[in-house]
Amino acid sequence: MAAAPARAEVLALFRSLLRTARQFTDYNIREYTKRRTVDAFRQTQKLNEPSAVASAYSDGKAQLEIAKRQALVYQLYAPKIKSVMDVVKPHI
Repeated sequence: MAAAPARAEVLALFRSLLRTARQFTDYNIREYTKRRTVDAFRQTQKLNEPSAVASAYSDGKAQLEIAKRQALVYQLYAPKIKSVMDVVKPHI
């Protein structure tokens, strides 16, 4: 049975997932990844059992590796034009 990760390790995983989410060039994918990360951490925030925490942490690590690979693939095949949401409007 794996030991529960320390708080610092969990926070580092959270920051890594958000950092990876910023690498997506597509607005919709980027925002979905951010939202999914925050929702997953909120959902597992109240876990008390060490085995459940360790399981959630290992799932998060696996999701991080998947997100890193997907971000790389999305960068290789990024569309030439930006999303409407990424276009900055001038302030009047």
